[in-house]
Amino acid sequence: MKRNLVVLLISILMTMLLIASPAMAEGENIFRTSFNSGDIPSIDQALVTDFIGIQLADEMTVGLLRQNEETGELEPGMAVEWTASDDKLVYTFKLLEGIPWVKYNPDTDAVEEVKDCAGNTRYVTAKDFVYGVERTLRPITASGYAFLVNQSIVGAADYNAGTTTDFSTVGVKVLDDATVELTFIEDGVFNLNIVSMWMMHAMPSWLIDGDDCNEGVAERWTESGVYEGYGPFTLKEWVHDSELTLIANPFWLGTDAVPQPKLASVHYDLIGDVMALSEYEAGNMDYAVIPSGDYDRITTDPAYTDHLIYRPTSIGTEWLIYNPWLAPTDDLRVRLALSYAVDKDAVVKAVKAGETAPYFINPAVAGAPKREDYPDLGIMYDPVKAKALIDEYCAEKGILPADVKLIYSYSTSDQNKLRAEAVQSMWQTNLGITVELQNSEWAVFKVERREGLANVYRSSWVQDYMDANNFTADVFLCPGGAYQPITDWPSVECKDVSDPVYVKYAEIIKAAGKEVDAAKRAELYAQSEDILMKETAIINPLNWNNSYVLMNPRITAPVSITGYERWEKWEVK
Repeated sequence: MKRNLVVLLISILMTMLLIASPAMAEGENIFRTSFNSGDIPSIDQALVTDFIGIQLADEMTVGLLRQNEETGELEPGMAVEWTASDDKLVYTFKLLEGIPWVKYNPDTDAVEEVKDCAGNTRYVTAKDFVYGVERTLRPITASGYAFLVNQSIVGAADYNAGTTTDFSTVGVKVLDDATVELTFIEDGVFNLNIVSMWMMHAMPSWLIDGDDCNEGVAERWTESGVYEGYGPFTLKEWVHDSELTLIANPFWLGTDAVPQPKLASVHYDLIGDVMALSEYEAGNMDYAVIPSGDYDRITTDPAYTDHLIYRPTSIGTEWLIYNPWLAPTDDLRVRLALSYAVDKDAVVKAVKAGETAPYFINPAVAGAPKREDYPDLGIMYDPVKAKALIDEYCAEKGILPADVKLIYSYSTSDQNKLRAEAVQSMWQTNLGITVELQNSEWAVFKVERREGLANVYRSSWVQDYMDANNFTADVFLCPGGAYQPITDWPSVECKDVSDPVYVKYAEIIKAAGKEVDAAKRAELYAQSEDILMKETAIINPLNWNNSYVLMNPRITAPVSITGYERWEKWEVK
């Protein structure tokens, strides 16, 4: 009897300990991760421009098509089928029906269907997709990705510019509740990729603009307790500058491409990489980037053997932008000197993340030149050439290298700080110049970078679709390239596009986008890279984004080659 009592007491004690454990309190059905540069700038599909916002928007809403994370190929999203006209300019998409808009109710701690003015469930319709595109294109929205819609959809550019206020002139139409029609400017291999992107997802007009029974809340629609979505997850809570949590949407019907989620929730702590690693080691985090100061310890510790994953943290490139309108980087020789003075291998070794990038286009995307085919492409370390260039500049100006001062600005993170300090040391040692470092949180930094008050800016480009066109035309071309307002090349606001070097670059890129021969296409993109790095020297790529990360072995997930995850396919062992 006494033995049975002891067993019973031990059993009760063990149960109490399990209940008291934070992980067990969550049912161990949550993925816990972090974001390392202050608050998340936005989760509004029309305003998202960065990696974290894209990841979140893609989980809370679903586009007509969706990029498969394991292959990079497109598959059905909200469109169950689609057809094209003979000239491939007009596409008709039939929508998945019966998908309700949902929101998290903090009072009931549950995800609930959104009701219309008559008390009926609001389902996602073609009208919601057309509204989403219209809102993205409104001039007042100032969408950072409207340019891609402008480049592809008939009439979009004029509506976005305010030349016309008649949206019926735009090639985005409602045929019926379950049918959307899109008309493209020209037949392009990238058209369907653009259709899949977040800024063309459905959006809730009644919530943003208002209707007969709702007062529009405008940009506040993405706040906790207000947000409405329809994807496999929806927003549970967003405490700005602190944390964000997604919760599984039980009303997402699930498809072969986008199944019902197995995870109960995804939680972000908005903390730096060093603190995130501490939380990981304490068992409070399921994913962590390894800070350089801990890299050797973690990667050699047998306890983490099953936790280490070498993967593309994104299919992207870490790079520096040189300001060509502010002295001393307004001189080509200075920009080239800065590029040749950076030992990229040493930077990667110091940061302990990434793969040295002699050129910009990530080689993982279609059409990209491969290193084995172009071993001399791009710019690598040449301190002798760098010093000769800076000395020539100084001799012409009648100054000493020590008189050359510039500002390097970066977004706050432990890794970015270490990278900036490594580059600063190389420039000061190899060139004898003075380099001041400045940093600010990501949301603030993005605004400052467009103001152009520093000489050098840390930048990162991550694929929106797996093609070299996304690393070239979508980044640098006028009008509307994503980084054109930052590089201001060939001119501020693209007011003058007559620069013959730019004209040559644009012609090469446009030709490459239409080239069907893979070898010829890669050769064209290789030519374009030398223009950016040598003829104009407005950028200097540092690394492609591959590195070891820590992932809790209890999480099973498809291996993403795109850098973006599809959490609805994840589960806990």
